[in-house]
Amino acid sequence: MKTPLQITFRGFEQSDALETHIREKADKLETFFEPIMSCRVVVELPHQHKNQGKCFNVRLDIGVPGSEIVVNRDEHEDVYVALRDAFDAARRQLEDYGRRLRRETKAHPQEYTGLVARLVPEEGYGFIRRADGNELYFSFDNLVNTTFDQIKTGDEVKFIEELAAEGPQAKRVSVGQHHIPL
Repeated sequence: MKTPLQITFRGFEQSDALETHIREKADKLETFFEPIMSCRVVVELPHQHKNQGKCFNVRLDIGVPGSEIVVNRDEHEDVYVALRDAFDAARRQLEDYGRRLRRETKAHPQEYTGLVARLVPEEGYGFIRRADGNELYFSFDNLVNTTFDQIKTGDEVKFIEELAAEGPQAKRVSVGQHHIPL
């Protein structure tokens, strides 16, 4: 790891194997986001009552440009599982932070509107006429919140268009008032 790493153990004996494991996990974080400016790992075994088992707490403080990523995973009986969970959460937060810095947003498929042009209920499919006059195939398996018994020719529908082996098809078809442009 290029960044300074500080490891602290509280409430139990330090182990070289555990420290090596933490260093490997911290090194891997740099593959998900760079530059990491600092990384502090605290593994703690807090005082427990007699009738409760040993539960480890893991806290990660990761310094990144303009912010700090903090992960606090409480109480797991296996220190390696607690570390895995904490570093997995840190990885997800670093990936999200990187996407925000790059101003990347999740792309959602564009929704279209149309009218049910014709139905073939015995075969389980139908066709939707888009505003441009083209028709798209859809299967009754792609109906959302409705059944093929409830849909009829002329119904207004909203759908997304996907390219299939046979050409463009309508997926996630929903029935309702969707303000079809004329």
